[in-house]
Amino acid sequence: MSSSGDIAADLRRRISAGEYPPGSKLPTNQDLMSAHGVSKATVTKATSELAEEGLVYTAKRGGTRVRHRTQVRLPLSRYSRALAPGGTRGPWETATAEVGVDGHMQLVQVEPVEAPSDLAALLELAPGDSLIYRLRHAIIRPDDLVQLQHAWYPRDIAEAAGIDTTEKIAGGIYRKLAATGHQRATASETVAVRTPTADEAALLRVGGRVSVITLERITKDVAGRPIEVLRAIAAADRVAFTYDDLPLLSASEG
Repeated sequence: MSSSGDIAADLRRRISAGEYPPGSKLPTNQDLMSAHGVSKATVTKATSELAEEGLVYTAKRGGTRVRHRTQVRLPLSRYSRALAPGGTRGPWETATAEVGVDGHMQLVQVEPVEAPSDLAALLELAPGDSLIYRLRHAIIRPDDLVQLQHAWYPRDIAEAAGIDTTEKIAGGIYRKLAATGHQRATASETVAVRTPTADEAALLRVGGRVSVITLERITKDVAGRPIEVLRAIAAADRVAFTYDDLPLLSASEG
């Protein structure tokens, strides 16, 4: 009789070998019980172990499926390339296209909110000032959610740029901001790793052993005014931030 560890090891090997490719269903509990001569509790323990490792997840329509783990590289240059003349893709679409996958942004929520003290400080506003909050999902393939993006903008800027709407923003938000005089000039990013919340783990289809990588970006325009705070969360095995061609010499050293 197999143990839960034996079953998990066998399924892990078959996933790695490609017998069960990303998106495919694992055998049913009944099939695994029959094949290994074990109880449902033993099978459940085995698949739960794989879910904790981020190899599988329970699908909404039932069954256990193999999780997609394609990694998306996000170079710093994705911002400038997204703003290239004639471009129609935002930074996410630009980055995913360059690594050969079909990426798109799904807008989930847009609403006015009052600035809490932390966001007010970052945007150089007073607590309680009005912001426009946008929640987006960064997706590849039809429904492979890779990253959650929470973004806040001063309400006057958002309304002037037309990004306070649920309509599709062709070319991305930065292009719309630039068109209204808020050309992006600087961006400060802080990247960290932490344990996901229960809601984040469910949306990103990760278990407790998979950390999330977080990014907070504060963007300022040419006048030095903060125009965006973005907080992105992704499973740590799904994204890699690449800071390419950074200047290393000061003017005096050059």
